Amino acid sequence: MSTVCVHGMGYIGLPTATMLANYDHRVFGYDTDAEVRSKLRNGNVHFEEPGLRAFVTQALESEQLEITDEVLPAKYHVICVPTPFDEESKEADLAYVRSAGRAVAEHLRRGDTVILESTVPPGTTEGVLGPILEESSLSAGDDFSLVHCPETVLPGNIITELRENNRIVGGVNAVSAESAVRLYESFVDGDIRTATDATVAEFVKLIQNTFRDVNIALANEIAMLADDYGVDARGAIDLANSHPRVDILQPGPGVGGHCLPIDPWFLGDGSDRLDLISTARRINDGMPGYIIELLRDELGDLRGRTIAILGVAYKGDVGDTRMSPGLALATQLQRADIAQPAATDGGAETASGPAVTIHDPHVADSTLNLSDLKTATTGADAIVIATDHDEFESLDPDDLRAWMAGDVVIDAKGALSASAWQRSGFTVRCI
Repeated sequence: MSTVCVHGMGYIGLPTATMLANYDHRVFGYDTDAEVRSKLRNGNVHFEEPGLRAFVTQALESEQLEITDEVLPAKYHVICVPTPFDEESKEADLAYVRSAGRAVAEHLRRGDTVILESTVPPGTTEGVLGPILEESSLSAGDDFSLVHCPETVLPGNIITELRENNRIVGGVNAVSAESAVRLYESFVDGDIRTATDATVAEFVKLIQNTFRDVNIALANEIAMLADDYGVDARGAIDLANSHPRVDILQPGPGVGGHCLPIDPWFLGDGSDRLDLISTARRINDGMPGYIIELLRDELGDLRGRTIAILGVAYKGDVGDTRMSPGLALATQLQRADIAQPAATDGGAETASGPAVTIHDPHVADSTLNLSDLKTATTGADAIVIATDHDEFESLDPDDLRAWMAGDVVIDAKGALSASAWQRSGFTVRCI
């Protein structure tokens, strides 16, 4: 089997390195963060992912995976580094990709293959990474293979999806693509399809996530319209989806993670034609504000109120809080201008938002002021279900009614039985 150097030991790089090692490749795992490297050598995984810790331990004990303090020469270099997003400019920050490329160039040899898995704007592999690698005096496509192969896994099921999901490989030429296919064939059970070039592969990954983002925005707009007509949005969507050519996704508090809120903007990095896509982004980013509207409908002035947010992971049953709608809601509620301005006796108007408590059984983040369920909801005027954790489906409404000061529930994920909560005396508003 081959030698592989995986750059970046994060949500994608670590599972990928571990998968390759457990399929008998000799793998060098490198991360620029010394603390991450130190923890991994002891089998301590620095993020939550079911089954990953045991998978890493297996790879380390077999000595097929080595966590290294420097980039080492290898037949394959797989780049899985972050691509941060600038909220103001709506552009990708490719600093990590460039840095990884420079590190690879120092060790690049004839016949090697470089694979970029990081999600990037179209044209990055050939237009940004390629020239950096060619500073080695080797030519992409002639002396070494250069490929984009986007990851498509879902947190909470990464190990299974690395094996079972289809992969798209786009090389700068056919030889490059064939080299990458040989590596992925060693562990992927799904179909491996080749794109005509690396830019097509980059584009495909972005439009896959953009499709989901736009579809969710449609569902969210439907939900807001349905509320105006007194219609159960989720029931209506379920009936609409009985048509064989209709497949509307579910509404919610917005979208999170590193893909759906960001990838649509990457499509516009080299174009000024985003229209529908940017509107969808605005709708989804605006859902925390819509939840605040619902809270105001039920509670009026939010000053002096306490709102308990249940769920700040961006998706159910994981602890990942990246771009979390629940956290966005907490931030917006805590802004000083979120409440109605307080009237004063001739002085300047002042305002203060409600108190916000947070509970999430899957998130372990010392920077967040997390509480257990009873503490978070005791004395609360309203609760907001912002993540569909399994634990929330089995909440006892009688317990919550006894702890809370108020009786308002905003179920943004369709996690509760509205009729059961209403029987316990709650006013339930669903998205």
